[in-house]
Amino acid sequence: MALVDLKILLIEDDDAIFQSLKERLELWSFQVTSPERFDDVMHTFIKVQPQLVIIDIQLPMYDGFHWCREIRAVSKVPILFLSSRDHPLDMVMAMNMGADDYIQKPFHMDVLMAQIQAIFRRTYAYGEAAADLIEWNGSIIDMKRGLIRKNGQDVLLTKNEFFILVVLVQAKDTVISRHDLIRKLWDDEQFVNDNTLTANITRLRQKLAVFQLEEAIVTKKGLGYMAATL
Repeated sequence: MALVDLKILLIEDDDAIFQSLKERLELWSFQVTSPERFDDVMHTFIKVQPQLVIIDIQLPMYDGFHWCREIRAVSKVPILFLSSRDHPLDMVMAMNMGADDYIQKPFHMDVLMAQIQAIFRRTYAYGEAAADLIEWNGSIIDMKRGLIRKNGQDVLLTKNEFFILVVLVQAKDTVISRHDLIRKLWDDEQFVNDNTLTANITRLRQKLAVFQLEEAIVTKKGLGYMAATL
């Protein structure tokens, strides 16, 4: 099984351990990334879209169980725990939260590589792990399930509401005219007129209010709408 260029998100706050693991994993042609911030691991997860997450339990701000739960809520990416904690309850918790394996520190690197290869052999196709996820204003837009998630809470959108949100967010702070939005919806066989578009925008804002993001859908008078970065 070729493992070349697969991406691994390594969530380890001990820099010496991180650098040692990174060097060894890169010898196998893995691309290894660490979180940009330990209080917002999901930002890096969405940005990198790794094929494997390796995570310690003891971390700054939030522990590994927290991030396992957050990742598993939006993705089936394989998760491997590495921890010096050897209490059976920690292993049980990790597995119950959806982890694929648990290895105790200290460990032999050959054992870790064997475990990684085993995980990839039994998991789904590469690249499907975190696909179709977009980060926007601290929330996660799940393209597959048609919902937006923030702080562990999901808000389900209708097909039209979701389509409008994705079009605006993917435009990256660029105004989309009402005409273009209606045309895009029609092209997608979601038949709307001017009044229907207004109603969908209103309902979308109402749902985004759960996350205090209603003002992120901005009306540009005479021009159209924009998904702003707050």
